[in-house]
Amino acid sequence: MLWHGKRNFLNGLCIGNIMDRTALIEKHQWLVFLLPFVVFMLVTALEPTAPEKPGGAAIGLNIPYAAYPWVYTAKIVLTMLAVVFVLPGYRQFPFRVSPLAPLVGVVGIFVWVGLCKLHLEAHLWTALNWEWTGQRSGFNPFGQFPDQPVAAWSFLAVRFVGLVAVVAVIEEFFLRGFVMRFVVDADWWKVPFGKVNATAVIAGTAVPMLMHPGELLAAAVWFSMMTWLMVHTRNIWDCVVAHAVTNLLLGLYVVFWDDWTLM
Repeated sequence: MLWHGKRNFLNGLCIGNIMDRTALIEKHQWLVFLLPFVVFMLVTALEPTAPEKPGGAAIGLNIPYAAYPWVYTAKIVLTMLAVVFVLPGYRQFPFRVSPLAPLVGVVGIFVWVGLCKLHLEAHLWTALNWEWTGQRSGFNPFGQFPDQPVAAWSFLAVRFVGLVAVVAVIEEFFLRGFVMRFVVDADWWKVPFGKVNATAVIAGTAVPMLMHPGELLAAAVWFSMMTWLMVHTRNIWDCVVAHAVTNLLLGLYVVFWDDWTLM
């Protein structure tokens, strides 16, 4: 009887917590779309870059490059916890995926890599006499841990989880679930997903360009493709899956072609 009483108490506590969380999310719907993204970006500000690259931790802390795997892992763990917290809010979008989504994702990898390899952004900054910014960390676990294959492969696994499962979800929910609806109407949560105006289309390209300053052209074209998919299917999960497919193929390209500048 004591065990049954304890179990009922724990079950009641868990149900109560879930109901409280659901009520909070229903009252503040922006949490669903912004919280995981904000957590991700805040920890990203701590990520160090290689010593030979300009910049470093965005907030100026002297974090050694060797600590990058720990910072990145912490970022993914904290972001996933944020996703779990807002998970009840994702249920407003019934999960379904059209065959078009993975196809767009496959096309997207050729667009992204092909345009990045033109290095037009570097030429632009040079022409404007501006300091080149926007380089990725380029952390190669096999180069950094040459005698620790377990550590290298373990971090690579974490990197793929972040690239495919986390980034695809939080970026699409932030950009298309919030930003593009917010510019359509102040009561953005009432805007049907997939409904856009000219401002929303511009925001759907301009915002990710700001998020990818080192890949402006690729971001402009690729995220415009995602906007087309969004309007065509009116399904956020199609955008998430297309994003995940492109990111998965990008990760495989980086590993097999040893081109870590794109990660």
